[in-house]
Amino acid sequence: MARKRGIKRTCLVITMSLAVVFLLGVLVGWLIRPSHQLKNESFQPPNIRKEIVSEMKAENIREFLRDFTKSPHLAGTERNLLLAQKIQAQWQDFGLDKAELVHYDVLLSYPNETNPNYISIIDEHGKEIFNTSLSEPPPEGYENFTDIVPPYNAFSAKGEPEGNLVYVNYARTEDFFYLERNMSINCTGKIVIARYGKIFRGNKVKNAILAGAKGIILYSDPADYCAPGVKPYPDGWNLPGDAAQRGNVLNLNGAGDPLTPGYPAKDFMYRYKADEGVGLPSIPVHPIGYHDAKQILGLMGGPASPASWKGNLNVSYNIGPGFLGNASNRQVRMHVYTNNEVTRIYDVIGTIRGAVEPDRYIILGGHRDSWVFGGIDPTTGAAVLQEVARSFGAKLRQGWRPRRTIIFASWDAEEFGLLGSTEWAEENAKILQERGVAYINSDSSIEGNYTLRIDCTPLLYRLVYNVTKQIASPDDGFDGRSLYESWQKKDPSPQNKSLPRISKLGSGSDFEAYFQRLGIASGRARYTKNQKTDKYSNYPMYHTVYETFELVERFYDPSFKKQLAVAQVRAGLVYEIADATIIPFNTLDYAAELKNYADSISNLAKKHLGQMETYGVTFDHLYDAIDNFTSSAAGLHQRIKNIDRDDPMAVRILNDQLMFAERAFTDPLGLPGRPFYRHIIFAPSSHNKYAGESFPGIYDALFDIENKEDQGSAWDEVKRQIAIATFTVQAAAETLKEV
Repeated sequence: MARKRGIKRTCLVITMSLAVVFLLGVLVGWLIRPSHQLKNESFQPPNIRKEIVSEMKAENIREFLRDFTKSPHLAGTERNLLLAQKIQAQWQDFGLDKAELVHYDVLLSYPNETNPNYISIIDEHGKEIFNTSLSEPPPEGYENFTDIVPPYNAFSAKGEPEGNLVYVNYARTEDFFYLERNMSINCTGKIVIARYGKIFRGNKVKNAILAGAKGIILYSDPADYCAPGVKPYPDGWNLPGDAAQRGNVLNLNGAGDPLTPGYPAKDFMYRYKADEGVGLPSIPVHPIGYHDAKQILGLMGGPASPASWKGNLNVSYNIGPGFLGNASNRQVRMHVYTNNEVTRIYDVIGTIRGAVEPDRYIILGGHRDSWVFGGIDPTTGAAVLQEVARSFGAKLRQGWRPRRTIIFASWDAEEFGLLGSTEWAEENAKILQERGVAYINSDSSIEGNYTLRIDCTPLLYRLVYNVTKQIASPDDGFDGRSLYESWQKKDPSPQNKSLPRISKLGSGSDFEAYFQRLGIASGRARYTKNQKTDKYSNYPMYHTVYETFELVERFYDPSFKKQLAVAQVRAGLVYEIADATIIPFNTLDYAAELKNYADSISNLAKKHLGQMETYGVTFDHLYDAIDNFTSSAAGLHQRIKNIDRDDPMAVRILNDQLMFAERAFTDPLGLPGRPFYRHIIFAPSSHNKYAGESFPGIYDALFDIENKEDQGSAWDEVKRQIAIATFTVQAAAETLKEV
């Protein structure tokens, strides 16, 4: 009897234990099941993007900027290496998984330390009777630096050419056309003087070479670098007359290091000879301030220039060649002794490894090197990059990890031709083509203080709108309103006034290799001037010794709230692309823009409607391809709405289609004469590297077509480029269809 009771008691204990285990299992299963299955409607997962954005502080950006601009940090110098090491150490302290230095040995260019560059006016005996300044007077508080590089144009050819001077306005293609066709002025064998602005300085030099000039002098005219009613620095933010803009004058066309085009500048790589490098100019180039320019231009003879060629100096702006009256026997002599030398540069690469798709990369990159102190360019961008990295690191320390891998990059030698970013892209091209999701640029975060400016692929339009709607506007008069609202109000899109303007990507910054060559979706964000009313070019102190921390703090962004807003935009884009289950790209926006671009380029061609009909040129097939792309895009976005997000294979297939959508617009053969520009929809203009052009192959074929000698061949090239564009758009449409 006692034994039976013991058995019953044992059975009861076992039964109760099993019941407890079962109930615990149910409870644990309920607790760990995915959040999207929870029935409690009040449950809200943490808003990681909001927490990352809220972590960022304007004061931190201020302190990073102050610290990074304490001394000059020109590419290839010890100070720039020390800054790279500081950034690397800080990224490690922030908690990034990895931060490493990556080096390349590239061709850089520096003034001769014992034989300075300058321009002189000489008399009939060759005696120098006027010389331009050798350096800029340093701003207050910066007098004791001995490593401030004087104004020069990197990669200029050496030489002492002498000759008569011709004023060529901005040295644009159309300016040289005007001189030749309207004024019968030939620049062959002359030295030309041009004002900075409108186009990339390297294009000015290329145009001067094509025109037969043997040297070119560049200067910043007050019409382009002084805003009305503003005093020169230090009393205001206008350009002083003794300041001169530094800058490289390469014509690289996306090639990277001039000696290793297409390949990384590593120890094992074959190098061209230093004088055979890609894009090196064949004539001397030198920049001067507008005080010196006034002395030279005031002596100019020859016919008067057109009204649109006149700047704001108190001179007549005569064209030349040569000087007036008593000065007619005088000439100009250039003295340029710049040396090109292979120099080691260092990128800093930081990584946060993705938790679910570690083989999918989102890159946030901006350059660190500057011509002198780099108060605006690039260090407002480098300071923002640092604060974004710190904020992501803080979240990482709390246990969060993004779905995809995030790469932070501090590039070197951007000012010498986007070298650090391009060399890293070349070294990792095979990996990036397979794994690169997006590249967000972090160059200067301000170039004005009026409103936001976005340049990006149409894939990012919708994401940019959504992110900016979640960020507070830093603009006066917009308290409590979003950045999107102030941006749309101040700079509406010309095509749709209810949306803010988004511009096409050209070049001139580190996104070039990733977007134009590799076809990785890219974008950039910064604060800018009022494009409608502020007619000065860029910001006045661009690439001068006066780009200091004080310039930013006193005149551009005293509260640092505008830079904080830019940091929040960049961080928001990176977070959403890195962490969203479905990559937030919108191919329907791309389809709409393709139609707009086709309308624009076909309207340009229709200015020559008679020739189009004669040579059988039509855009019908291109429009058919765009219609097909639009249909495929609509189908893709319907599948996004219906996808089972718990099916990892379905998610991966869809994300791959979105990721490779940009890649589908690239052609491995590149554009004619520009093999490293492979994007058929977007490229820097052949006539201005800074500006983006849509359907660039067609545009270049149409440029100045009425003046081409063989009209049959010229229109055949237009037809060929339309065919390439048609095939590319149609092929891209096929990649969006259901697998």
